[in-house]
Formats: sequence, C-alpha cells, structure tokens
Amino acid sequence: MLFETLDSSGHEQVVFCHNPDAGLKAIIAIHSTVLGPALGGMRMRPYASTDAALHDALRLSRTMTYKNALAGLNVGGGKAVVIGDPSRDKTEALFRMLGRYVDSLGGRYITAEDVGTDVNDMEYVYRETEYVVGVHQVHRGSGDPAPFTAYGALQGLMATLQRRFGNEEIGKYSYAVQGLGHIGMEFVKLLRERGAKLFVTDLNPALVERAVEECGAEAVSPDEIYEVQADVFSPCALEGSINQETLPRLRSKIICGTANNQMSHVVGEEAMRRGILYAPDYAVNAGGVMNVSLEIDGYNRERAMRLMRNIYHNVGRIFDLAEKEKIAPQYAADRIAEARIGAIGKLKLPLGRTAPRYMGHLRGDH
Repeated sequence: MLFETLDSSGHEQVVFCHNPDAGLKAIIAIHSTVLGPALGGMRMRPYASTDAALHDALRLSRTMTYKNALAGLNVGGGKAVVIGDPSRDKTEALFRMLGRYVDSLGGRYITAEDVGTDVNDMEYVYRETEYVVGVHQVHRGSGDPAPFTAYGALQGLMATLQRRFGNEEIGKYSYAVQGLGHIGMEFVKLLRERGAKLFVTDLNPALVERAVEECGAEAVSPDEIYEVQADVFSPCALEGSINQETLPRLRSKIICGTANNQMSHVVGEEAMRRGILYAPDYAVNAGGVMNVSLEIDGYNRERAMRLMRNIYHNVGRIFDLAEKEKIAPQYAADRIAEARIGAIGKLKLPLGRTAPRYMGHLRGDH
C-alpha cells in the first residue's frame, strides 16, 4: 500500500526515523529535488497514528515543492514530521538524533523550524548536521522565520486587496484572524501597525487576551470567527479550516492567511462561485522559506526583504491566469509552479544534486 501511495504522490524518498533511547518517532518525506535540495520545515504534533503522520508528511512535502517552485527558489520540497507533544516531549537527544537522520541524507533534505518547533530546537539539530536553516544569527543564520512569513503574507494581502478593491490600503479594511500562534501573532501586529480593524480567535485564551491588549483586537470565539462581518478572513491556524461546512458561513470577500492547506480545490471552486477571492496559501505564506533559503548561499537580510516583495507579483500572476482561464486561483498557482518544475526538469539536473558546496556558509567556513 505504501509503494502505491508513493507512486501516486510522486515522492522520491520517505525515511522512517526511530530511536527508542531518544524517544524519536519521525518521518522525513522528500517529494522532489528537481529544482535543488528538498527544503521544508520540521513539524511536531501528537499524531493519532503513524498513518496520520505519514499522510501529513506526504501532503506537506508536496506543498513545499509547489511553494518553492512558485517562489522562484532553487530548492525542491520536503518535510519532516515528529510524532510527539511539543509541550512535553521535546528533548535535546530527540532533536540531535533527528539531526543525524537528516545528515545521513547527505544534503538531499534541508530542514528548518515549523509548527511545534522553534529556533532553539534547530540549534540541537545543528549540532549534528549542517543541513539546517533558521538557526540563530550567531551561526550566520537568519533566526526565527515567523516575522518573515508574516511580512511576505502582507505582500500577498496587498496584491489581493488591489485585485478585489482596487487599492492596497490595509488600514481601510477589517480582518477576521483565525489562529494566534507565532506567525499569526506577527501578522496581527503588522495589520495593526497599518490601522486595520481586527477580530481574532485562538484555542489558547492567553493568546487572544494578548492580541486584545497589545493590538486593540476584538475577541471572538473559535466557532463565531467564520461569521464575523470582516472584509478579509485570514486563516493562520492549522490546515483545513475552510471546508464545505464552514465556507457557507463566511461573510468576507477575501480569504488570505498564512496557514498551510487551508482548503481543498473543490472548496476553492465553490469559493470562486460565491464571489470570494482566495489568495492561494502556498503563494502567500512563502516568506519564511524564501528567507531561510538564502542561508544556503550566505544570508543577506536586505536581499531577503527584496525577495519577499516578489510575493506581491506572484499573487498577481496567479490572479491574471485564473481570470484568463476562468479557473480557481489554486489551479492557476499549481499550473505556474508545475510549468517551472517542468522547464527546469528538462535541463536534466542530476537527481542527487545537493547543497554541500553551499552549506559551508552556515558554519562560517569561508
């Protein structure tokens, strides 16, 4: 069954990582190295089963291939998922052992922080492998990618406002933000700095209280957030929040947020029929991976900020193609990404092209 799944998904490699002494159960999925080494974060969640973890790894790694391709990066797509509760199962031994697994791949996969992990966890991984980005700046890394993801999302939002309302004035509109994790909170701050009206929700009441106190947001219950009369609905929590049950409840004219895999393509078609403009998630939330990808060649913050501003143009290209072909924006985003992967694939880059000649920059070897 597993091989049939891999045949249909197009993955190149899946590695199961297990070490009882370190309490490690993890999966590394490499979807594609056509554009370069597979780059994607390390997610930690208390998955209900190994099958659930594998499903997540396969789905997210494929999304990273498309995200990195659309962003114009010379990296492919991969993902690591760790089975465990990030609030109580993190240990130095676990992340160092996982770092050894990453290192054993010889640069085919480069990891970074993701949901449930942070820059401090990456420091442990870094002790065992150079194939990790998003480490502290003392190691010539760029640190926490969350602020960059939020800044990139702001560029995508401006492109979407321009397409829907004819202007980019963020402060003129209201936003229902679902999810106040690290990236969601950074996004809320950026919106508030520009004078936006904010409605926020999260399963953690402390985060909601913080957004209310620090950003003047209005608190809404998790179930009520869908029905808020806001111009923009911003999913910034985990995936799948917009589905056939929740979409009809939306009162917003735009969906634009930082969460991965916010809705299926079928739901995206229904959103289009309802006149809701959807900015595809992997185009909008590419700022973090854009930023850390520059660590491979030697990090430069000014260059990173310029690169993230390309998200505005990428989202515009998606809307142009969607309008021309009369298709949902998700399909347009996929087509643009697939076209680039296909074009570069014809150059017949070696399958094993990896990053070793670049990674010395991360350790300061040059």
